[in-house]
Amino acid sequence: MSVPTTYPGVYVTEIPSGVRPITGVATSITAFVGATLRGPDNKPTIVNGFADFQRIFGGLSARSTVSFAVRDFFLNGGGQAIIVRLTHGGTASTIDVSGLALTAASPGAWSSQLTVDITAGSQDDQVAQRIGVTPADLFTLTVTDGADGSSETFPNLTVLPASARFAGHVLEAQSNLIRLSGAPPAATPAPGHGAVGTVGTDGGALADDDYVADGLQAAHRGIYALQDTDLFNLLCIPPAVLDDAVETSAAVYQKALAYCVDRRAMLIVDPPLALTKDNAVAQVTALGLNGTAARNAALYFPRIVAPDPTSENRLRNFVPCGAVAGVMARTDASRGVWKAPAGIDAGLTGTADLAANLTNQENGQLNPHGVNCLRTFPVIGRVVWGARTLRGDDLLADEYKYLPVRRLALFLEESLFRGTQWVVFEPNDEPLWAQIRLNLGAFMQGLFRQGAFEGSSPREAYFVKCDAETTTVNDRNLGRVNIVVGFAPLRPAEFVVLQIQQIARALA
Repeated sequence: MSVPTTYPGVYVTEIPSGVRPITGVATSITAFVGATLRGPDNKPTIVNGFADFQRIFGGLSARSTVSFAVRDFFLNGGGQAIIVRLTHGGTASTIDVSGLALTAASPGAWSSQLTVDITAGSQDDQVAQRIGVTPADLFTLTVTDGADGSSETFPNLTVLPASARFAGHVLEAQSNLIRLSGAPPAATPAPGHGAVGTVGTDGGALADDDYVADGLQAAHRGIYALQDTDLFNLLCIPPAVLDDAVETSAAVYQKALAYCVDRRAMLIVDPPLALTKDNAVAQVTALGLNGTAARNAALYFPRIVAPDPTSENRLRNFVPCGAVAGVMARTDASRGVWKAPAGIDAGLTGTADLAANLTNQENGQLNPHGVNCLRTFPVIGRVVWGARTLRGDDLLADEYKYLPVRRLALFLEESLFRGTQWVVFEPNDEPLWAQIRLNLGAFMQGLFRQGAFEGSSPREAYFVKCDAETTTVNDRNLGRVNIVVGFAPLRPAEFVVLQIQQIARALA
């Protein structure tokens, strides 16, 4: 850029360096979709620990398989989860106090013990003036959940819709327990106490249509409520009911897999109930998770056995998706997404046993067909002992046979997609291509130094190509810039072969 020179002297300008650092995205944000005891309906909500889940979604419940999967996720090292609560015909409790009509914040019988108290608001004229009302317009609302003792207090509310402290807006934004229902009363509600009038219901068990029915994607409901979240890497869909005889249907998994492909995420598939070492091919085929999309799915067998605190800590079977997702998150944090989330360090925490304890021979029948096994070993304990995608069948010879290779590719795709948004509408010529090579090359070099790629030198490990060869004159006329990025992935040492030979020494 030219600098206007109007007087004799020295002029200083800053020249852009062209450095736009690319930040790698998260790799183990896990989405859980299904029923919970309480919480926002069809709205993705981030939780950063099981305490968060208990506060927002009610904790463990016999009516929620998701609650146990989330427990297993955090027990095994999970860091951040996204919860999408689904309901099937549930209703919310209603409360009427002093003419103020209220409903529970979400459907379900959880709200049966809610109580609401209304007291007078501030009588300070300055407070009222700051809000833009009179002291007589203000009231304080306190809502208490008798089930767990939690309480919320909202001072200086008003029923005047134009006010910044309008009760409807404040409760919508800040309350986890209650909402204003319908039109507000004309007058400020008098002090009083109210309990639940009509008790909410949990509704029936979730059906396939609650997850993936036609029209849900456009409405951002079901699994497609995740459209409203920026990023997730792993998707878990536990069965609708906490029952050893219930499983997530193939129809739900098929649409979930297609959605995961669109979002560059992995689907963790729980084992079909009928799956055994002898019918693995038939059972995996019956799921219908095939084609190149199956690169974005991984299946784990068998179910895990763990205590159920909602049933006097008796042992019962649970699907393994939450625990496996936690192991992936723990491995990513300690080693990187390029490390297979399996092996003696991939221990399953919080499990008392496995639903089936496999032998080496049985493991050997399942592994070649892309079924990842959970194993129990002396001293080591229960571990994840497989790292293949559902394209991991030996007969397919797929380049994304191994889970860490696929997850690394998805990580690179998402990181580079986000890190190159600045390129759009830039002049499409060599200066731009040089900046692209500089920034993408720096990102790939950083990963190489962390040990993400195979090879002893950058030349062997990766390349970034963006020049007149990749972007021809015709491409430029069409407004395109083509970037080619290649990487040499590290594949896990799945089979370790020791060759031992006896040395025969001649006698002296």
